[in-house]
Amino acid sequence: MSKGSPLPSWLNLMVESLPNLLWAGLIFTVPLTLLSFILGLLLGLVTAIARLFAPAPLVAVARFYVWVIRGTPLLVQLFVIFYGLPSLGILLDAFPAALIGFTLNIGAYSSEIIRAVISSVPRGQWEAAYSIGMSWAQAMRRTILPQAGRVAVPPLSNTFISLVKDTSLAAAITVPELFQTAQRIVATTYEPLILYIEAALIYLVMSSVLSALQVKLENRFARYGGFLEARA
Repeated sequence: MSKGSPLPSWLNLMVESLPNLLWAGLIFTVPLTLLSFILGLLLGLVTAIARLFAPAPLVAVARFYVWVIRGTPLLVQLFVIFYGLPSLGILLDAFPAALIGFTLNIGAYSSEIIRAVISSVPRGQWEAAYSIGMSWAQAMRRTILPQAGRVAVPPLSNTFISLVKDTSLAAAITVPELFQTAQRIVATTYEPLILYIEAALIYLVMSSVLSALQVKLENRFARYGGFLEARA
């Protein structure tokens, strides 16, 4: 028991540290996750379209980008951006460096998902769109992407949930997000087991909430898809 508290010392420590951990998650972890995913998704869409429809030189560039990012560890990528680029005169603060690293990583992985789901749309859908006078861009926006998006929801949702946990790697480049905040508290309390378990539980709650939302979103898209198929 801690002096003056009815709670066990370990529980009292968890209660006292919880506001700091939640605040770090709200101020750094959540924005880093959302911004990285949105920007990475846009980058992934551009990369996927380049892989499928661009001239050969752009296809080669897109393939090279995906090959490099998927073939190297995310932690190494963050170190190259934050610690390596200064040797070339490119200085970045910790948060922008982490944002760039996670965006590039998500862009590469999501591009493969998007490329696959676009390729899965039957060729007849393109032909039907062209037959009613749509341009390539209109067919992509109005016909292909809505159908591909419904198929992409599960894998992209899994990517987003993984990203929430991967943001803990930003602690290695001094971003004061949830995990690094736990590390700082450990440095003053010398209670690594308790604090790291508490951080893990927060990540677990976040992932569980997102998983539940993913199921609801998938069910919604499934009903929507069934409605469209019934009308067809």
